[in-house]
Amino acid sequence: MAVSSSSILCPLHCNFNSNGKNNKKLAFLSANPFLFSISSRPTNTNKGSPIILFSYKSGSGLTAKDKKVLRERYGFDPNEYISEPKTKRRNDVQRKGKGNEVVAEEEAKPPRTTHKLLQVLGGKARRKKLLSPKGMDVRPMMEVVKGAAFDVLQVAGGCPAALRPGRWLDLYSGTGSVGIEAISRGCSEVHFVEIDPWVVSNVLRPNLECTGFLDVSVIHTVRVENFLEQADRFVDSSGPFDYISVTPPYAQVDYGSLMAQISKSTIVGEDTFIVVEYPLRTDMLDSCGCLVKIKDRRFGRTHLAIYGPKWAQKKRKSEKTLQNTLQKV
Repeated sequence: MAVSSSSILCPLHCNFNSNGKNNKKLAFLSANPFLFSISSRPTNTNKGSPIILFSYKSGSGLTAKDKKVLRERYGFDPNEYISEPKTKRRNDVQRKGKGNEVVAEEEAKPPRTTHKLLQVLGGKARRKKLLSPKGMDVRPMMEVVKGAAFDVLQVAGGCPAALRPGRWLDLYSGTGSVGIEAISRGCSEVHFVEIDPWVVSNVLRPNLECTGFLDVSVIHTVRVENFLEQADRFVDSSGPFDYISVTPPYAQVDYGSLMAQISKSTIVGEDTFIVVEYPLRTDMLDSCGCLVKIKDRRFGRTHLAIYGPKWAQKKRKSEKTLQNTLQKV
């Protein structure tokens, strides 16, 4: 048997051609599923067979990946004897001394403050300044979007100078700028739904007091979903609302589920108008219950959809036809 002088890796079930007592040793070793290095010593030409030395190589320099491949190749469990990687420590854990771990304290949040950047655009409270929180906690409707929404509602209602008298529901009201605009332009009562108590006490209520609309306002400090589920409990028996505004935080709502819940609620009637502000790449249906989409405009990254009764859609179409005819003449 010719054996190389360099060490090699070989599974022990290989057949070795040797005679004598070595056959028993080889048969015993071939039954063990380990990898061995085989080396040879200079043999005496006077003796008939070489001397083969076997040694188990525990530190042969193989990586864990190589060991896994070899074990899998020869029919053994590749994951056996492979240690699990150590879990990484979190960044928010600091070490003090040996074996002591102290969780880093969270930085204290700065106090929330307000500023006056909003204003009422039309009606009896026109140009009055409104409070809004600093930062991105509350995102009021842009004034250009708000102005366009009320222009569409006034024309659709048959009174371009003001809103038809009615009741307004301001969902996700935040600063209350949309509902306050509605009162200023002719609505008789507005219900505000806002979950944040700080915004209610430091922004919404002061804005209502500043404009003098607190007496015709009702504030509901609940989640919008809960309000819609129990609308009969929060609202008296005055019937459906005439106007509903929906201006939620973009990343925190599913518009499909939200609009489906609104359409099934008792707050929506056959003559209700719904104003929805939504972001780009959001699919809005052409109808909401018994209401149809009468307007859908884009303002940069913001879209504005307005749903209303079918008679309002027909009225807008007839007005457009009349305008086109007059332009041709």
